[in-house]
Amino acid sequence: MPPRLSPTVRQQRLGIELRRMRERVGVTPKSLAATIGTDLPKISQMENGKSGISADRLRTWARTCGCEDGPYLDALLTMTQDRRKYWWDSYRGRLPNAIIDIAEMEHHAASLSILNSTFIPGLLQTAEYATAVFERLPPQYRQEADVRKAFRIHRQRIFTEHPKPYSAFLHESALRMQFGGPEVLREQLQSLLENSERPLVEIRVIPFSVPTYTGSGESLYLARGPVPELDTVQIDLSHGPKFVHTQAELASYRRIKEETAAIALGSDDSRDFIQSLLKDFS
Repeated sequence: MPPRLSPTVRQQRLGIELRRMRERVGVTPKSLAATIGTDLPKISQMENGKSGISADRLRTWARTCGCEDGPYLDALLTMTQDRRKYWWDSYRGRLPNAIIDIAEMEHHAASLSILNSTFIPGLLQTAEYATAVFERLPPQYRQEADVRKAFRIHRQRIFTEHPKPYSAFLHESALRMQFGGPEVLREQLQSLLENSERPLVEIRVIPFSVPTYTGSGESLYLARGPVPELDTVQIDLSHGPKFVHTQAELASYRRIKEETAAIALGSDDSRDFIQSLLKDFS
């Protein structure tokens, strides 16, 4: 098969893990190519996510590199065998790939945690709130606004079709930012209360009364993988989403998440807090 022109973040991640496995023990691409029965260009394509790898070749790759971590290897094998088309693939060519990769990340995550201080996270946005958010896009992206909104609303089906633990840590500033005006915000706050009642959803507030804390001003999305080595963090930047997954970065963002959880209001107190804000916009 020809190389993939635009591998997804998940495909790139498999390649990154293959390269890490090889480099950890100093196996050269040339010797590995000979061992698994391929050539140097193919090794490069596999490590860049531009070419897939069969389960048999992955097992040989791991054995050659001395990888004996069963759960980690099983998780990689699952990544090699998943070649289905998913709903988000229908958006390719209509939206930037990095936007689409967020849905892929969410689907395959074991759990999700998000920290936001400026706006309500996408999975929790009402359609009207999302519309107001996308009205702020730079002019060159505004023609995508309707498609982006439809994509975002479709992502929310994860709560009913593929439920998993989801924690949202929202600063009070995000709860007060009036995208679309007070009526849109009122409906958005009411929707937050309704979502907070879902069995696996946790919504927790960081009020203004909390002093400056680690991660204040951050917008980060932590997707737990089947093993810790395969966790991913997605960060919002002005030019689009960025995905990070070096072990040092993951450790830093896990620490931010844990420290935020330690200072945020509990779930019940957060619901009471949102209820009190609703009175300001009634």
